[in-house]
Amino acid sequence: MTDRLSIALAQLNPTVGDIAGNVELIRKRRAQAAALSAELLVTTELVVSGYPPEDLVLKPAFLEEVRRAVEALAAETADGGPGLIIGTPWCGPEVSGPLRQHVTNSILLLDGGEIAARRDKHDLPNYGVFDEARVFKPGPMPGPINFRGVRLGVPICEDIWTGDVCECLAESGAEILIVPNGSPYEMGKSDQRIQLAVQRVTETGLPLVYINQVGGQDELVFDGGSFVLDAACNLRAQLPAFREALVVTEWRRGADGVWSCADAQREAPDTGLEPVYSALMLGLRDYVNKNGFKGVILGLSGGIDSALSAAIATDALGPDRVHCVMMPSPYTSRESLDDAADCAEMLQVHLDTVGIEPAMQAFDGMLAPVFDALAPDTTEENIQARSRMITLMAISNKLGHMVLSTGNKSEMSVGYATLYGDMAGGYNVLKDVYKTAVYALSRWRNQSLPRGALGPGGRVVPERIIDKVPTAELKPNQTDQDSLPPYDKLDDILECLIEEEMGVDQIVARGHERATVRRVWHMLESAEYKRRQAAPGVKITRRAFGRDRRYPMVNRFRGPV
Repeated sequence: MTDRLSIALAQLNPTVGDIAGNVELIRKRRAQAAALSAELLVTTELVVSGYPPEDLVLKPAFLEEVRRAVEALAAETADGGPGLIIGTPWCGPEVSGPLRQHVTNSILLLDGGEIAARRDKHDLPNYGVFDEARVFKPGPMPGPINFRGVRLGVPICEDIWTGDVCECLAESGAEILIVPNGSPYEMGKSDQRIQLAVQRVTETGLPLVYINQVGGQDELVFDGGSFVLDAACNLRAQLPAFREALVVTEWRRGADGVWSCADAQREAPDTGLEPVYSALMLGLRDYVNKNGFKGVILGLSGGIDSALSAAIATDALGPDRVHCVMMPSPYTSRESLDDAADCAEMLQVHLDTVGIEPAMQAFDGMLAPVFDALAPDTTEENIQARSRMITLMAISNKLGHMVLSTGNKSEMSVGYATLYGDMAGGYNVLKDVYKTAVYALSRWRNQSLPRGALGPGGRVVPERIIDKVPTAELKPNQTDQDSLPPYDKLDDILECLIEEEMGVDQIVARGHERATVRRVWHMLESAEYKRRQAAPGVKITRRAFGRDRRYPMVNRFRGPV
C-alpha cells in the first residue's frame, strides 16, 4: 500500500481511425509525464480509436489493428515508467455471431509491460448524437482496479450520469474515481458536468478525476475542460477548454484513508460567447485539417452570415487558407460590393469578383422554350443561387479548397435556403447557430480576439453589415422579413419547437401569435427533406439538426389547431 500517487491527466485530440497517430499522441504524453515524475497517465474515452468511431468498430481488421497497437504500447510500460489508463474498443480473440455482440467500449490499465486490467462501459448512451448501444456490448457493473496499491474506480463517461456505477465502485472499495470521457460540447454543458461530478462525489465520498477529450470530429466538438474534485467537492485542478493539455496532480492518502489532491493548475473557464466561438473555430479547423483540405472557399456576399463564416474560417485556418468570392448579380447593391470588399480587407483574405449575370442570361435562354409563357417567380431567384454554387464548386475543383456554406440555423429550420444553391458545400460552420446569435457573435468578435485564433485582431465584420436589414438580394428591394417573421420572434419560436418540443399553446403563451407559430411549425417540418441534404456543421445547441433531431421527411402531423 502506498500513501502517495502522482497522476498525469492527458487531454488529447485524437483522430478517428488514426490508430498509429493516436497511440503516438499517448506515447509522447507518457514521455512528458515521466519527465515530470508522474506514476500514472490517464487518457480519454476511446482515445486509441478516436471518438466516436461509429461502425468502424464492426470491422474485424480495425479491431485487430487496435489490439496490435495496444499490446505494443503495453509492452513499453515494462520500462518502469508511468502506467497508462487508456480508452479503446476491445474484443476477445475468438468471436462467433455478430461482432456488435462482442465489442466493448473499454478502459485498459497498461503497467509492468502488460495489460494489467480491463473494465467495460456499463451504461451505453442511446440518445441524441449517441448510439453506442448499436455497436457496443455493455459491460457488467465494474469493480475497482489496483494500481500500485491504490484501488481506482474507473467509470466511463455515461457511467457517472446515474449513480449506480459509482455506488457499486465505492461499495467494492474504490478510493479515487477516474472518469475518462468523450463528452461533446454544447452551450451550458460545462456547468452541468461539474454539477454531475459534485453529485457523485457527495454520494460516494470519493474524490473524482474527470478527463475529457478535446477536438473536432465531424459535427461534434469536444471541449476538454477536464477537472479534479476532492472528497469535499473542492475544485483542485481545471484544464483549459478547446486545446490539448497535460497536467500532473499530486495525491496523498490521509490518516482517515481518504485521498486528497494538492492544488494544481486551475484555468478559469471561458465565459459568455467565447466558448461558442471557440467551438465553431475548432470544429471547422479540425474538419478541414483532419480531412486534408488545403483551405476553404466561400461566397462573400456583403451579408452578415458570410462575413461571420469568413471570420471564423480565418481564425481557424489563417488568412492564407481562406479564399472569398463576391458573385454579384444585377440585383446586388453597391453597398454589398463595398461591404464584402471591406470585410475581406479587415480579415486580410483573398477576394475575387465573378459576376453571375452571364450565367443568368444563359439559363434564361436555355429555359425560354419552357418558361416563356410563365410568370417569373422564385425559380429565377433559385437559378441565381445555383449559378453562384456552380461558380464556387468550379473554383473549389481547380484550387482544391473545400466549399464552406454559410447558412444559419434559422434559415435551415424554415427552408429559407436554396437546395443545390447556397446550401451546397462541404461544411457549414453556422449550421447550428440561430440568426440572432450570428449578430451577437459578430459583435463579440469585433471586440475580442479568441484564444488560438489565427486571424487579425480588431474589427473583422464591418459595422454596416451588422446594422443593415438582412436581404438575399435576389430581386429588387427584397428583405428577409418579406418571407419570415422578425428574427428575434422567429428564433424564439424555433427554439421552443426544436430544443424544447413545445406545443402551439405553450408557445402562444409566451406572447406569439397563433397563426405565426403554426406557420413556422409548418415551415420547419416541410423543410426536413432539404436539411437531409445539407452539409454537416458544428453542433453547439442541445438539439442540432441531424443525429440529434430525427424527423420523417413524409410528415403531415401539425399538432392541434
